[in-house]
Amino acid sequence: MTYAFLLDIGRCIGCQACVAACKTGNELPLGTQYIRINEQTRGTFPDLQGSFQNQRCYHCADAACVAVCPTGALYKEDGLTRVNADACSGCEYCVTACPFSIPRMSNEKRVSKCDGCAAVVKAGGRPWCVKTCPSNALMYGEREEIIAEAHKRADALRVRYPNANVYGETESGGLGVIMVLPDTAETLDLPVNPQTKPITKVWQKAVQPASVGFSGLGVFITGIAAVIARRNHVQEMERLHKQAAEPTAVETVVEEGES
Repeated sequence: MTYAFLLDIGRCIGCQACVAACKTGNELPLGTQYIRINEQTRGTFPDLQGSFQNQRCYHCADAACVAVCPTGALYKEDGLTRVNADACSGCEYCVTACPFSIPRMSNEKRVSKCDGCAAVVKAGGRPWCVKTCPSNALMYGEREEIIAEAHKRADALRVRYPNANVYGETESGGLGVIMVLPDTAETLDLPVNPQTKPITKVWQKAVQPASVGFSGLGVFITGIAAVIARRNHVQEMERLHKQAAEPTAVETVVEEGES
């Protein structure tokens, strides 16, 4: 079954409740956040309109981050892009490949991003951001139902905003976050037709397999270096202990004088 989020920008009030719920619910360390809210103003004075940009992982069906990941730290499940941070090598290929510039690296040099609250959902709950939103701007459910709800909301929103539309139904193979936009994607700083960067295919076919080999070689070399360092350390300690056990020149003179 394929799941998705509904993100209704027309209803978002910028309260940051989703940001706080995500941070506390997922116990994110200081400085780490999976959702970022930015205020946007469009139009020309005096005909200005405002809305809030909600930056988060959009869980692309054709996820560039998954395609370039050499270790399987990023993978698809139930339509969403999951994370196994323990498998991350810190190569940052995903950071460069993502057309939305979403993945970040943690202080431990591991990939850090929204995984759709996988553990919470599997336990029968709803994602933290969804159950906290006070304006019903967020929903979570089967993707087809989410898409139908998005079109229903977009139709209603066009009474106020003629350019209202649904974003994410087909972009990047279909997103796991279906957005109801009050204006065009371009106006709201979203890529009109997000494309997997050509370099992604190069990484996937050439660099990715090589990087795995180099990673293995790196581990092997690191292991050898550790053995050598350990041996040198032991030899140095033995030398120091032996030196400490030998009498110094002063001690020898004193002993001879006492004799």
